[in-house]
Amino acid sequence: MRGVLLLLAVAVAAVSGADKKKLQIGIKKRVDHCPIKSRKGDVLNMHYTGRLEDGTEFDSSIPRDRPFTFTLGTGQVIKGWDQGLLGMCEGEKRKLVIPSELGYGDRVTTRIEQTVMIWGCCSYSGRGSATL
Repeated sequence: MRGVLLLLAVAVAAVSGADKKKLQIGIKKRVDHCPIKSRKGDVLNMHYTGRLEDGTEFDSSIPRDRPFTFTLGTGQVIKGWDQGLLGMCEGEKRKLVIPSELGYGDRVTTRIEQTVMIWGCCSYSGRGSATL
């Protein structure tokens, strides 16, 4: 019986660990009509706030009062953004929970890069532009 319980505990821990390694995309605001979705090659201008799992903010475009601009799906940003912002509808808002493997990967040197990142981002405002 103890062996079964131990095996069950290990299995639950493995599943929990696997969940933390997956990109989580939360839709904070859905839209009814979606004729155009973001796709690879679109230039996005977005405001964002990055937080650690414990809520500590580590980066934000808001205080700079200037959106961050990049081309989606071309490796200009972390993989979690390139994957998590694909297929957004105009007016939609998302929250991304990005594991370190899809964040800074092998460049892990700080607490920020070693943990899951939660990005408050972004509402897609049309082809070629996204803002929060």
